[in-house]
Amino acid sequence: MQLSATPYEERLTAPRSWWLVSFLVGVSFALILLPFGTLPLLGGLVGGTAAAAVVASSYGSVRIRIVGDSLIAGEAKIPVTALGEAEVLDAEEARAWRTHKADTRAFLLLRAYIPTALRVEVTDPQDPTPYLYLSTRDPKRLAAALVSAREAAAAS
Repeated sequence: MQLSATPYEERLTAPRSWWLVSFLVGVSFALILLPFGTLPLLGGLVGGTAAAAVVASSYGSVRIRIVGDSLIAGEAKIPVTALGEAEVLDAEEARAWRTHKADTRAFLLLRAYIPTALRVEVTDPQDPTPYLYLSTRDPKRLAAALVSAREAAAAS
């Protein structure tokens, strides 16, 4: 496997406020179990916080990577040769492409807490997906890495 000229990797982690919400879920479980005594209260606090933290962590652990000649976005793995132009979306354009401009056939790696995104056309005629919508904190760097990976794949 050949490495891309401009490697790219990004983890779309959950915002800090979600960890506070996880703790508050634990507090609510503790309050529910308060009538049963101190031990159930502590178990509710620990168990509720841990369960909410696992949910927040799993939702926020998705990665976008360029490995060799493939773009890996969450569960999807797409060869860069099947991708066309990449459009950097600011917060306003990204919101438009998540709502009224969205195509139901598109692949969305959507994280609402990340305001910017990258929209990449899919040029493979066998693929019914018209484009990829990727929430990313650094869409310009991802677009540059895609161009570099596409050039490297074409050269080999």
